[in-house]
Amino acid sequence: MDETVDTDLAGGTGDELLLALSALASPHRLRVLAALGEGRRYVSELARQVGISRPLLRVHLSRLEAAGLVRSSLEVSEDGKAMRYFEVVPFVLRLDPDRIGEAVRTLTVKSVGGDDGKGSD
Repeated sequence: MDETVDTDLAGGTGDELLLALSALASPHRLRVLAALGEGRRYVSELARQVGISRPLLRVHLSRLEAAGLVRSSLEVSEDGKAMRYFEVVPFVLRLDPDRIGEAVRTLTVKSVGGDDGKGSD
C-alpha cells in the first residue's frame, strides 16, 4: 500500500502560509485543484475540463505550483510530442488562532496578490 504524507500548508512560515492561502483564493484555481484531485492531467486536457484557455490555465497552474499545491512533469508521448502533466501534491490546511499567531511572527511579506492594505473596511 502506498503511504502518502500530506504537506501541512499551515506548518511553514507565515510567508508560505500566505502564498498557499492566496493561491487558494481563486475560483479557477479551486476548480483546477478539484479536477486534479481526480487524477493527473496534461495541460490541454485540464483546460478543456475546467473550461478555460490554456494560457490562462498556465497562469493559474504556475501560481499553484509556486505555492507547493501542484507539481508538474514533462513527458514525451509515443508520437514524440512533449506533454506537461500536473498533479496535486497531497496537503492539509489546519488553521486556528494559535497557528495564525505563530505565522505572523515569521512574516516578511507585506502584501500578496494585490492586497495593498487600502481596503474599504
